[in-house]
Amino acid sequence: MSSRPPADDPDEPAADDDSQWPPADSTSATPSPPWIALGVVGLVVVAVGWFFRPWLHGIVYTVYTTPLVLLGLVTAAVAAWATARSRTRVETVVNTLSSDDHTVTPVRVGLVVFVLTAFALLPVANAVAGVTLSDQTMGSTATVERLDNADADNPRIVTRAVADRYASNTLNRPQYRVGETDISVVNGTPYWAAPLAPDGLFNTVTKRQAGTVLVDMTTQGANVRSVDGELEIGVGTAFYRNYRWTLLKSQAYLVDYGDPKMVVHEGTQYIVVPYSEPQFHLTPIPHTTPQWGGVAVIDPSGSTELLSPEAAAESPVLDDQQLFPEDLALRAVGATKYRNGIINTYTSHEDEIEIAPLPGDDNDQPFFVLSESGPQYVVAVEPYGDAQGLQELWTIDGQTGTFERYVPEDSLFGPQRAADLVRQSAPQTDWDRFDPAEPILTVVDDREYWQVRVVPEDNSGIAYVAFVDARSGDVRSFAETDAITRFLGGETPAETPPDSESSEATERTPTVVIQRVAANGTVLETMEVYDDESVDIRTPTNASAPAGNDTAQALAPRSGVRAHLR
Repeated sequence: MSSRPPADDPDEPAADDDSQWPPADSTSATPSPPWIALGVVGLVVVAVGWFFRPWLHGIVYTVYTTPLVLLGLVTAAVAAWATARSRTRVETVVNTLSSDDHTVTPVRVGLVVFVLTAFALLPVANAVAGVTLSDQTMGSTATVERLDNADADNPRIVTRAVADRYASNTLNRPQYRVGETDISVVNGTPYWAAPLAPDGLFNTVTKRQAGTVLVDMTTQGANVRSVDGELEIGVGTAFYRNYRWTLLKSQAYLVDYGDPKMVVHEGTQYIVVPYSEPQFHLTPIPHTTPQWGGVAVIDPSGSTELLSPEAAAESPVLDDQQLFPEDLALRAVGATKYRNGIINTYTSHEDEIEIAPLPGDDNDQPFFVLSESGPQYVVAVEPYGDAQGLQELWTIDGQTGTFERYVPEDSLFGPQRAADLVRQSAPQTDWDRFDPAEPILTVVDDREYWQVRVVPEDNSGIAYVAFVDARSGDVRSFAETDAITRFLGGETPAETPPDSESSEATERTPTVVIQRVAANGTVLETMEVYDDESVDIRTPTNASAPAGNDTAQALAPRSGVRAHLR
């Protein structure tokens, strides 16, 4: 029997009880440190972000080109660190300055400091950047005494909205759609060019860009043709086959790619993308200004090449094309409102300019035209405020980016006044159904005219083209392409009065639309037949009769249409 005395507390375990668990000397499982899980999650996030970095380009590029945001982040981090070190003192100061008690944390202090340093000073940084860009533009721009005469053989007649309508009306491929149009020069002739992109979610995922649609802009009629051929990397396709995804994945990332342009050279299709890049300035506060970086060229196989501005101008594929970024041209001209400083811009407005607003659908400046000296952008500016006269006309060489500024000695009408004069010259036209569009200052025999297109409200065609003398206000109107080119060449063709007959003719609905279609489905030629006209179909003597008879039978039931087979 044990001589050990009983414990006072019967519930107290004996000292030598081996039932304790876990044993004192046993090794328990230690949980993984939390930073390991956070590190794994961080790596996954970085990997996913890196793969999908083209989708994040807008945010990244905005932060990259806004040094003030980076400065705000650094300042906020320093403020948050200081608050963590002296939280009690900071909280005392804050509560002393305010009537209520606030809980001060490093995160809150950091957010407040970031907002104050970044966003509060952002308008100032934008104004400083505008002054810098204005000084750069004005310093590199030559003032000229005369403008180049227009290229009479290649007039800009068809507007973008009308070209979109022409291209859609002739499209007969149900799995594809016409993408955004832009100007492309093919064999010396300017066209509105658009990608033939897949239509619908399924086709977008499974199909590539099938070709390029070209709409001749030098004639009033719907002269539309297609260049067939799939592109490995295209426009309007799924993201993994899209030109922008490819450029941002495999080429320069921290640049601003502009709108893609379809270029056809010797039957081969190319996607051409001008781009700009930031130029950093430290004083008076950190800011950036855009500058021309170069041109990206993608061939049908998907091979991509970045060309410098000098190399792009020498490339035979890019001859006469738009190489200078058009958004940069407009931004550079617009920035010259700061030519007399920030204070003047927001107070007295001396010699301040603004980009002239224009009538018409989807016809914003700058306009790309062919002149006697080559391709160029034109930008009309008017005085700040309610004044609508032409103060300056800027031209930018489309190949080299050279800026020139024309300051008229005499008072010239602006584009808005030109549109009003066109309306006044044709009071019998129903201006609820027609609009003057795309007024462009055009020089004919060293005299300035506003070339204004008059288009139906639905953009179904070009009713006529009016030339408004920018000095006298005289209006001359022409409804035929031949008359337009002759006038641009310095001749004086007979005017076409913009009466109700021409307006009605523009809106006439054809009874039959006949298309000549190639074996691959491309529309080669379109002809419209009206109810007061007939169709005369002739077949060669050695042709098979049934095909002709089928055509005649198909046309015969149409009201007002007679088909004769000889």
